[in-house]
Amino acid sequence: MQQLIYFLQKYKYFLYFLLLQFIALVLIINNHNFHKSKFISSTNFITGGLYKKRAELSEYLDLKTQNQILVEENNKLKNLLEKYHYYSDTIVTIKVTDTTNYKQQYQYINGKIINNEFHKPYNFLTLNRGIKQGITSEMAVVNNKGIIGITDNVSNSYARVQSILNRNSKINARFKNSFHFGTLTWNGNDFNTVQLTDIPRQATYTIGDTIITGGKSTIFPEGILIGTVMEVPKNTSALNTINVKLFNDMSNLSTVYIIKNFDKEEIKKLQTPNE
Repeated sequence: MQQLIYFLQKYKYFLYFLLLQFIALVLIINNHNFHKSKFISSTNFITGGLYKKRAELSEYLDLKTQNQILVEENNKLKNLLEKYHYYSDTIVTIKVTDTTNYKQQYQYINGKIINNEFHKPYNFLTLNRGIKQGITSEMAVVNNKGIIGITDNVSNSYARVQSILNRNSKINARFKNSFHFGTLTWNGNDFNTVQLTDIPRQATYTIGDTIITGGKSTIFPEGILIGTVMEVPKNTSALNTINVKLFNDMSNLSTVYIIKNFDKEEIKKLQTPNE
């Protein structure tokens, strides 16, 4: 104990200098967007490698669960293929002459989550995909069970994702059985439950109804699964809000798909008023 006191007395001015330097650095990063952006990118690069090693070990220990997920997803794809075979046998084939009307709008890029936060008010995830794989900010992140979040910062090899479990998250969503829309948010409580707000008063729904993405943004395609209605309020209001049970277990995520919208910039440019 005396040695510790002696050390502090001997180097107190140097330690005080380091403390002031640290405070100055924090103030610079928090008050300048450029420095803040560079700091986040650098942090993603440095911590990305550590997260990747930890994720590889966790993934190895969880191979049985992940294999089961792949089997279920492959089964869904096989069922879809069978439906298309049925349609191709029963519907007259139409010759496509105008290929511009049938161009691909979305591209799916596979990736893995190497760090996952779900217990904080403002949660983020880290992916092992970045600029080199074509990832940019504002790209949807989903898996076979539903939505996960939106990319918000990207380095060469990694991307940070704002989770749907983030109080700043606002995603357009609707009821699967109708076209009544709302805004998907999170109140910061249960990591398996999110909230659908701003629901129109005339909307009718029951417990167990499915909630999906609304497709009213340039990020998420329409129809991505979200969850199910947990309760129906007795009284409606202008700011009607319901709890939604997520299909995803947000504490147990691994393989994901990052969705690129080829038409995003064209749509955003069209929607921006001329100055």
